Formats: sequence, structure tokens, C-alpha cells
Amino acid sequence: MKTIVQVAGKRVRRWVPSHAARVLWLAAALSVWGGRCAAQTPADAAPAPAASVPVDALSRAREQVQKFFDRFSNVACTESLTQLLLGKNGKPFYRENSVYDYQFQVTTENGALSFSEARDVRSPAFRDPGRSLLLTSGFASLLLVVHPLYEASYTFTPEGEEQVGMASLAKVRFTAVPGATSPAALRLRGRNYPLPLSGVLWIDPETGAVVKLQAQVDANMSDLGLTGIKSEIQYAAHQFHNPDETMWIPESAMIDVETPRQHWRNLHRFTNYKRFDVNVHQDIDPAQ
Repeated sequence: MKTIVQVAGKRVRRWVPSHAARVLWLAAALSVWGGRCAAQTPADAAPAPAASVPVDALSRAREQVQKFFDRFSNVACTESLTQLLLGKNGKPFYRENSVYDYQFQVTTENGALSFSEARDVRSPAFRDPGRSLLLTSGFASLLLVVHPLYEASYTFTPEGEEQVGMASLAKVRFTAVPGATSPAALRLRGRNYPLPLSGVLWIDPETGAVVKLQAQVDANMSDLGLTGIKSEIQYAAHQFHNPDETMWIPESAMIDVETPRQHWRNLHRFTNYKRFDVNVHQDIDPAQ
């Protein structure tokens, strides 16, 4: 399974408005590509040491992330998207708003995870055809940095605790092991480029829930025409019924991409979560 920063994705393209293909090729688009997850550690890369990390918090987080990918495929929601163009002062000078019906499907086969997204337009944006915008999707999958399959791809370092509201959260920094398999890649003009992600996790030490995740690419991407990629995903507890269950699921995501001449920022908000029968989910997406 790969999280891809890409120009076009088979399943994503199916759900975007008719003008999207033009926009995708004009802007570096961020989205998820339905692929397989089979993490590997290069011969010269040692497994990520975790002894210095709050072991209980990190191990609980791994359990929660496994549960997330096992169960999130039965969930649908409303996704509201704001696409911004920012000026040199960092302030937006153009925006578009749209709304989608969104589902995220995960399946397991022979010990490998595969996933895909379905996004059905509910309220399309009214747009200026002369603008090039960033298209983004799939950032729920950034939690793969905590998944056991990618345990050897990152080192984890504790950064103390931070009070967020009434909760004291463990901060853990993750850094990509050089040469290790990454769950993220840049797809640009038909080619894939692995992205070495680094960032910070905010973890509830009691439950292992990842409350916030910040990630960026520290590597130089000037040869690809990019000066920066960063994202922040906020998660929140949601109570489901029949059966009763609480899941920590994405509440919002911010993705920011810069080139020497352009600066895009997309803001996603996820609401109205509902859990569906697996057969209903498959019926919604007959391509599977």
C-alpha cells in the first residue's frame, strides 16, 4: 500500500469533476493511489529503535492504527474541501469550496493491505478555469507511519508531553530511515518518487489514540520543482452504534504545497460519519 502524491489516480480520477484532469496536470496533486502495502527494510538499515520512546504509548498507538485500517472501510462521511491559492504574504487570494460523499475501503489479502478511496461529488465548486489548483485526497493513510508493517522504516524519538485541552499527550517525533520503504510517494508526470516523511505524533498515552499528526518532506525537491510539502491531520473520537464502539477517525486535514512560483493549501473537513455494512460499501463501488 502506498500513499501517493500524484498527478492522477485511477480511482480518484473517477470521482472528481470533469475539469479535474486539466487541473491535475497543471498542479502537483496530492492523492492516494490504490496499491499494496509490503514494507521492506534495506539490508544496511537496522530496525527502528524504540527503547527510548514511551513504549507503552507507541505500542498502543500501533494497535489502534491496525484497528483503524481494519475497520475504517465500513465508514462513510461528508467531506468538505476548501482549495486555496496563497500569495507571497501567505494570505489566500483565491478559493474554491466543494462537498463530497466519501468512503475509504481497506482489504487484506495474503498479509498485505490494499486500499482505495471513493469520492462522489455532492456540491461541485464554481471555479475560474484560468486557475490551477491542488487536488488532494487520501491523507487518512498517513497513519501508516505508525503501522507495524512500517515499524522498520522510521526511528521514533520522544519529545516529552504537551497539554492539549484537558489531555496530556505524548509527543513522538518520527524520522525516515535512509533507504527504507516509505508509505508515501510523489507521482509527477507519470513517475513515482518515494517521499522520506518526518514529523510529529501526538498520542494519548492511555489509549494509544493518535490525536494529531504533522508530516513534511525534509529532502530537497528542487529538481522536481517543489520547495515544500507539509500536512497536518487532526483526529477525533466518534461514537458509533450497533455495535457500540468508539473510533478515532480523521476530523480535518491541511495539505500545503509550494513551488518557487505558486503556493497551494487545501483544507479538508470530515463530518456526518456513518458506518455501513461491508456489502453496502462494495455495492457503492462496483469497480472493486
